[in-house]
Amino acid sequence: MANEATTRERVLEACYACIARHGLDRTTVEDVAREAGLSRATIYRAFPGGRDDLVRETVVWEMGRFFGGLAEHVAGAPDLATLIEDGLAYARAAILEHAVLQTVLRTEPERLLPLMTVEVDRPLRFIVGYLEPFLEREERAGHLRPGVAVPDAAEFIGRLINESPAEHLVPDVAGNRR
Repeated sequence: MANEATTRERVLEACYACIARHGLDRTTVEDVAREAGLSRATIYRAFPGGRDDLVRETVVWEMGRFFGGLAEHVAGAPDLATLIEDGLAYARAAILEHAVLQTVLRTEPERLLPLMTVEVDRPLRFIVGYLEPFLEREERAGHLRPGVAVPDAAEFIGRLINESPAEHLVPDVAGNRR
């Protein structure tokens, strides 16, 4: 099982490197196999859906790395307001400084954006799950209005965070910041 996880990680890292070098449209399974030092058959065993599955899982993997960094960055937040403020600042900087993301958004936004919207539930679930303990703490401290359900509040705030800032964090197709 550990070897399977290692192979999968190796393939995802290789796919990420190929996307960085060639872009989404020009990355092939053969490129990824060569980069990973594995056979194409090994890639197809790990990703039976082929290239589309591999690219989608690489995007999901990179989103996971982003949220891991975000969680680490806000881990010491003393309250919900600081958590959100620090989290949004981290997200903005990470997105603007992510060379591969910025390149793909500039050169092939039509390829990446559908992948991100199909996977929109993953980041939302992460955000909601991360917010709930903070909201529970705020509730225990008497900082939430009576009758506010923590899961509903976490979902609401999570949707605001997940759906609103993207247009302000990335360049539009012409490369202008909004």
